Amino acid sequence: MDSQPLIRIHQVQKSYRLGEVMIPALKGVDLNVAGGEFTVLIGASGSGKSTLLNLIGCVDEPDSGEIWFDGQAVAALNEKERSELRNRKIGFVFQSFNLIPVLSVAENIELPLLIQPELSAAERRQRVESALADVGLAEYRHHLPDRLSGGQRQRVAIARALVTQPKLILADEPTANLDSKTAHMIIDLLLDLNRKRNVTFFFCSHDEKLIGRVGRVLHIVDGLISA
Repeated sequence: MDSQPLIRIHQVQKSYRLGEVMIPALKGVDLNVAGGEFTVLIGASGSGKSTLLNLIGCVDEPDSGEIWFDGQAVAALNEKERSELRNRKIGFVFQSFNLIPVLSVAENIELPLLIQPELSAAERRQRVESALADVGLAEYRHHLPDRLSGGQRQRVAIARALVTQPKLILADEPTANLDSKTAHMIIDLLLDLNRKRNVTFFFCSHDEKLIGRVGRVLHIVDGLISA
């Protein structure tokens, strides 16, 4: 792992308005995540884990506190720069897969590369083939998503997150819609990719059974983190 934290969070707070009431989601979070680390954040629904994921992914902004990504203060970036950071340095994996049903497996994986105009068609194809090989789906490149199992769809989503060669992959409950055996297979895949590619994983889950499978486990309760 790298000595310099890839993610540094200091005293981050975030609340949401529900009618006339402000609901605190994060209450002063401090967190460092090193490059190459595999971290799982365990918490019940409503504990603040998805809020924290959105802040790390530059999808949302904190009410107060500071977030640094790869040495950059995120608050100092304009919207275009934050978008560039998201598109090039962060991959996202969701529990609902978020695949486009009319596109093939290969086309779904290629999608994030289409907003990188400096890449040639040949380089895009090479990256897609490499990502397909990494997740063991090379023979399914021409299939549509509805012809795949849940575990295969999640592998496509992981390949799509990898294809931009990001520094960080954020996974929000990536095993929630899978049976126990498939869920453990997906965790095996993520751990293997973490070792092989040295990409940093930050993974949110409410599944306590996964605690023994990973390198670092954090718990979030009522908007506060504990090891």
